[in-house]
Amino acid sequence: MFDLQGKVALITGGSRGIGRAVAMRLAENGVNIVVNYVRHRRDAEETVAAVRARGVECLAIKANVAREADVARMFEEIRESYSRLDILVSNAASGVLKPVMELTTRHWNWAMDINARALLTLAQHAVPMMEKGGRIMAVSSLGAVRAVPNYTVVGASKAALESLVRHLAVELGPRGILVNTISAGVVDTDALKKFPNREQIISQSLERTPLGRLTTPDDVADLALFLCSDLASMIHGQVVVVDGGYAIQG
Repeated sequence: MFDLQGKVALITGGSRGIGRAVAMRLAENGVNIVVNYVRHRRDAEETVAAVRARGVECLAIKANVAREADVARMFEEIRESYSRLDILVSNAASGVLKPVMELTTRHWNWAMDINARALLTLAQHAVPMMEKGGRIMAVSSLGAVRAVPNYTVVGASKAALESLVRHLAVELGPRGILVNTISAGVVDTDALKKFPNREQIISQSLERTPLGRLTTPDDVADLALFLCSDLASMIHGQVVVVDGGYAIQG
């Protein structure tokens, strides 16, 4: 059911954290990987080496997904190596953590461009390469539907991302392209280290999660693998939450 041998996946923000975990899980199941990164070249090179060690092809492409010219160039490079794309995982994200009254237009546009609009640009380039259907997944967070301190612009951009996924699902479904959102609970990645109240977030999450532990990048990767498989052939336009039950407690 998880034999994805020979398929090709592009994973944005794929050099670290959740993106790297997804790359590794797909590679273990036969998928050739394109790792997108923007700053962490060494991490990208290490991920490429680890993916290739799984017996599949892998290349890293530096591109800022918030810039349309960068995305266009990235897909030119992808087409030099592959004639098809089967899986797109929109994982790259950024944004500032500030109180509402300290936010600027630049902060808003930055988060929206990287976290939401990038998926639109990526999909517009990816869909022509998905002639036989495919999978598109966007990585979101519970902040899309919950108020989290200092998370305003990131949360709003994630909410926009989830709305975009639903609209893409309606238009791309007839092409055999399944589009879904993966919404992760609290994951202790480098991104969480930027939160000034990181320790409080972790402790509260552990208290409120029925399964008693934090969500890991591998947990998210397992869900991504499932959504790429034939087992998920009727899951479309959905927000699938992986959080150990954290969100069900109000």
